[in-house]
Amino acid sequence: MNRITKLFKEKKSGILSVYFTAGYPALDDTCRTLAALQAKGIDLVEIGIPFSDPMADGPVIQQASNQALRNGMSLHLLFEQLKDMRQTIRIPVILMGYLNPVMQYGFEAFCHSCVETGVDGVIIPDLPFADYKADYKEVAEIHDLKMIMLISPETSDERIRLIDEHTSGFIYMVSSAATTGAQKRFSDTVKNYFQRVHAMNLKNPQLIGFGISNRATLQMALEHASGAIVGSKFVELLEENANPEDAVTGLLNVLEVV
Repeated sequence: MNRITKLFKEKKSGILSVYFTAGYPALDDTCRTLAALQAKGIDLVEIGIPFSDPMADGPVIQQASNQALRNGMSLHLLFEQLKDMRQTIRIPVILMGYLNPVMQYGFEAFCHSCVETGVDGVIIPDLPFADYKADYKEVAEIHDLKMIMLISPETSDERIRLIDEHTSGFIYMVSSAATTGAQKRFSDTVKNYFQRVHAMNLKNPQLIGFGISNRATLQMALEHASGAIVGSKFVELLEENANPEDAVTGLLNVLEVV
């Protein structure tokens, strides 16, 4: 069974997923950061594939992506770093990146490398849903890779139900149409969006991301979805701390997670 499927089958709520950029702050930090997150009880990890034009990301992740590229990180190197991951890592791992590097690698070869290294799912924010259905879905399903699609407050109910029908794993609920970045609180408009999606009773669980940076935003996400995704705040903490272990501890303290 795919590890993402297994996680959501065993844990219906309170899931905490954390994003970080591969090769940041230092080139060889990827596996150490992954191990530190698992050791502190994080349920799911998203590893960002650095890209020169990360259009969905705010300044914190953009800077991290650029630094990782300067460090020498590439998709080929990332798979090399992850080749022995499953000797010690048990939690689900997702790769999150833009379409250009994946296409340069070759999508079928990319899926094969994901399987070889033990990657469980993929998020490609700039992959159009129609293209996913036509050109990518079958290949991903053959490899038992979960292709996670994003929705936002502007996504219609019809489109949400279509995504729910044609994907598995979970649905990534973006809290706003803006780029990634920490927020102190969510607006009433965003709360209404959370409630609207929750009331749709979708077959796929949902995780809420973009803007989760403190106890208030985390609690709001957990009230309306199966869990939350933290990105920019953790990337900030990786820059501020001498090692990934301290960054994870700092994140749990900020979120007030015991």
